[in-house]
Amino acid sequence: MNSKVDAYLTRNQRWQPELTELRRIVLASGLTEELKWGVPCYTLDGHNVVLLHVFKEYCAILFVKGSLLQDPARVLVIQTDNVQAGRQIRFTKVDEVLEREALLKAYVAEACDLERSGAKVPFKKVSDFAVPEEFQAELEGDPDLKAAFEALTPGRQKGYLLYFAGAKQAKTREARIEKCKPDIFAGRGLDD
Repeated sequence: MNSKVDAYLTRNQRWQPELTELRRIVLASGLTEELKWGVPCYTLDGHNVVLLHVFKEYCAILFVKGSLLQDPARVLVIQTDNVQAGRQIRFTKVDEVLEREALLKAYVAEACDLERSGAKVPFKKVSDFAVPEEFQAELEGDPDLKAAFEALTPGRQKGYLLYFAGAKQAKTREARIEKCKPDIFAGRGLDD
């Protein structure tokens, strides 16, 4: 047990009973408990397997390679449309955690087996993402911008494409593109 996770549980009083039970179940699998990205993270040989998260309406156990799990109970949830690998099981009451204990143990065991096997999630390529027409026009009109964008890592490229496409109005997409150009030229991603 990790003292940083103890502090995390203390801070999250609303979901403390649920998190305490989820923690107990995950620790029984033999995973190593750490605090990463400000949340409890459970690893196997240094590889992330499971995270515990809190949200306003629920708490969740997140399987890092959840898209590869069998999910016979059909309980795994994709957090947002853009998530490719992770899958959650959500809880709003401690009784739900306790009722699903055997299921959770089975899913954690399968997640550990997947990690041991070296299984990889097949991620979408940058070319699989739509390029908003406003950004496409900028790339076609500015070869230096196109070269700078293509020099970015695939993850940074995807981040920009999702960010630009996330705006509903053309005016907003154009403003986002304009704002991000200096970072693209500097080789930085959205969160760098």
